[in-house]
Amino acid sequence: MRRLFALLAVLALVPFALAACGDDDSSSSSDTSASTSTSSEDTAGTEKGGGGTVSVSAVADGSLAFEESELTASAGSNSFEFTNPASTPHDFCIESDGSEVGCTDTISGGDTATLDEDLDAGDYTFYCSVPGHRDAGMEGTLTVD
Repeated sequence: MRRLFALLAVLALVPFALAACGDDDSSSSSDTSASTSTSSEDTAGTEKGGGGTVSVSAVADGSLAFEESELTASAGSNSFEFTNPASTPHDFCIESDGSEVGCTDTISGGDTATLDEDLDAGDYTFYCSVPGHRDAGMEGTLTVD
């Protein structure tokens, strides 16, 4: 059990370490709490087709928030790695101009899910579609360059 908690603690810190390096993994998992941190991304390509991997996580305490309130990605094929360390179920969805682009499965308990999307440059919204979660503030901004 201690190893599981230690692993979850390390995994919770990975997005911050990767953000400092400018690289990020992609997979989806949901458990969120409001925060103002920005996730990392793979910046190998900046034109359509470049894309990369973006990590995003729900907060571990089960609050209705993501660890990140802002995400960035490169235009092209992107993988969003979503991790939910909490027992509260969450998913990770992206929308553009009020239309859903895609969602991960709803997960909990340390699970990870991945959302692969081909995105054009622009501003998007990410959110949790579990009833009541988005209304409680579980959403953020995704900027694709």
